[in-house]
Amino acid sequence: MQIPEALPGNALAFTGSQQINVIDHSLVLHPGQASEIIVNLKNLTASPLNIELQIETNFPFQCHVGMEGNEIAPRKQMQAVLRFLIPEDFFENQQAIAANKQEKLEIDFHGCVNIQIDPETEREQIQKSDKFNLYIRPWSNYMELLPLLYREVDLIGRFMKIFEETYQPVINNFSVMWANLDPLTAPQKLLPFLAYWVGWEVDRKWDLDKQRRLIRHALELYRWRGTRKGLRLYLHLYTGLPLDDDIENEGNKHISITEPFGNSFILNEAELNNAVLGGGQAYHFVVRLRYDKNENVVSKELASLIIEQEKPAFCTYELYIEVES
Repeated sequence: MQIPEALPGNALAFTGSQQINVIDHSLVLHPGQASEIIVNLKNLTASPLNIELQIETNFPFQCHVGMEGNEIAPRKQMQAVLRFLIPEDFFENQQAIAANKQEKLEIDFHGCVNIQIDPETEREQIQKSDKFNLYIRPWSNYMELLPLLYREVDLIGRFMKIFEETYQPVINNFSVMWANLDPLTAPQKLLPFLAYWVGWEVDRKWDLDKQRRLIRHALELYRWRGTRKGLRLYLHLYTGLPLDDDIENEGNKHISITEPFGNSFILNEAELNNAVLGGGQAYHFVVRLRYDKNENVVSKELASLIIEQEKPAFCTYELYIEVES
């Protein structure tokens, strides 16, 4: 059996009191947790024995009996396992609540093991084991903080459970507070507050997932505003296209931002034969968003709005959205 804790009267055994009889064959059951009793069977005779086990108990839930077999060889022994499982909502279900109002809820049970030897033969015998006790108690993590002497007092176990039910939700909230401060995991109603923290204006035209990503990267967007890196990051957060930092050639990236300057000699708008002097457009860049087949294409209007917001005011641009066929 497991070492019993929080058994009625157990703590008084430490005082040397002779009036308290602490029964050794006892097991504490916690709702939702499986518990086991190990039964050792030994054949003291010179012939093999066929056995069957039956549980005689007032325990209201099913007890599963597991055995290594039904035959014990002469002078050998085997083990059987009695497995008990209490429903997780034992103390919270409506039947338990109604019992508390009308009569005392039964949480202490007893039983014994009936051992049938050579059943349905002339040598059939029935042996009974010593009685064992089963105590259903709520599990309390707070009991682990107490000395062993107090852990074995049944009243203290129930008393500590009251404090755990009261304070543990507050402690759990503190342990996951980081999730409330991360825009990716925070409740939706908390997003405007987090956006205010970083000075980000929440725009309803972005869907919820994009708003979360933009708020989380707001400070980084501020830091790189007006640069190619900042524009690419913003478009990445909006479109979901990869940044392709490992691709050196700008023209091969999914979010390509290039300046259309060739190899010509540029000098204002003068022309010399076929050589272009001053050709090209100053402070002008081209943005290409390349989508793979079957990907959702973003709105060109919203992509243009992002570029207008992130580019320097004196710059001009062209936007192309390409989908591979």
